[in-house]
Amino acid sequence: MKTKIIAEIGINHNGDLELAKKLIKSAHDCGVDLVKFQKRDINLVYDKETLDASRESPWGTTTRQQKEGLEFGHKEYEDIDKFCKNLKIEWFASAWDLNSLNFLQKYDLKYNKIASAMIVDEEFLMNVAKQKKYTFISVGMSTIKHIEQAVKIFKANNCDFELMHCISAYPFDDHQANLNMIKILREKFRCNVGYSGHEKGGVAISYAAVALGSTSLERHFTLDRAMYGSDQAASITPEGLLKLVNGVRKIEKSLQGNTEKNILEIEKPVAKKLRSHLKKWI
Repeated sequence: MKTKIIAEIGINHNGDLELAKKLIKSAHDCGVDLVKFQKRDINLVYDKETLDASRESPWGTTTRQQKEGLEFGHKEYEDIDKFCKNLKIEWFASAWDLNSLNFLQKYDLKYNKIASAMIVDEEFLMNVAKQKKYTFISVGMSTIKHIEQAVKIFKANNCDFELMHCISAYPFDDHQANLNMIKILREKFRCNVGYSGHEKGGVAISYAAVALGSTSLERHFTLDRAMYGSDQAASITPEGLLKLVNGVRKIEKSLQGNTEKNILEIEKPVAKKLRSHLKKWI
């Protein structure tokens, strides 16, 4: 099975459409399958006190100004949709509220994503499941009971989905990855399980996730980790993403093969040579 590799652009575009296009083009050139964004109605996701709080950013001195600066609207997503269609790469977004979910309905997107923050909102899950689009469900910051309820909702609505093991820390240390959860979730819920990674740079943990059977792999993506933004430190650059894609495709090939243990045709000449001193070599 081919692992779906997702470049999570999220809000790493910093509200700059041209930067978003550069990120999409770079991810496409690296060979990813999908690019993903995040969409929020800031007046629903954040309370007034939070929005009015002081916060220095490139867009002003309040949290409201910062959040408004990071959000794309209809014009920007129209351009992103056209740009992706021209490149022949699929895009989608994780909605963080019902208004944003409805906003994304304007576009003919094949996928939905439940962000880890939203897995506890049963009304939201119900609305996503009713759309019957293939949905990636991140399970960071959740318990088994939260996951059971989400799975129940999607199954009741006949909506195809897969879980995504996730540690919701940006970034986290290697020993906190808990990749054994991929197998645990797959066996308990009898569904595909992917991996959404926020580890500190590098690709080793992502490789391990694929080797353990991860059916999708999502990594935050940036052109420069030194840019402004809370997700930049947990992101990989084009060099890292290209290495990741190439490595994953090699791992997929290496996992192919027979289920029975026999002497391979390529091994027979070697066996004949190295066992020539034996009466029976095969």
